[in-house]
Amino acid sequence: MIDESCIFCKIANGQIPSATVYEDEKFRVILDMGPATKGHALILPKEHFKNVCDLNEAYGKEVLALAAKIGQGMMKGLGCDGFNLVQNNGKAAGQTVMHFHVHVIPRYADGPKNIAAWEPQTADGEELKHLAEQIKNAL
Repeated sequence: MIDESCIFCKIANGQIPSATVYEDEKFRVILDMGPATKGHALILPKEHFKNVCDLNEAYGKEVLALAAKIGQGMMKGLGCDGFNLVQNNGKAAGQTVMHFHVHVIPRYADGPKNIAAWEPQTADGEELKHLAEQIKNAL
């Protein structure tokens, strides 16, 4: 299914031009127009899924392997020293376009350090056990 009002559906299906890195029958990988680092790419499914919870099994099985392939291509082609995979779900998590996508962000030894960083919090063992139970019970 494609959402005709979704900009990522339009880009993924070639209705809006993009700097395409890779394409197959299920995905288009494009360079991000607001990159965190040089070569920052987005993996876009050609079908519309709001977030990872809506992603179907066929796409889910392939997206991580594709991310690894793109990351390896970045290390070889761009000379980056590593890469981050970032996938946000919901506005509170930083998702700005409600179409599942994965950021593949090349990391350079002399580049920015705080691309996907957070301030570590503290939690005691009892709190962690309680939180784990809440999640388990919701599965």
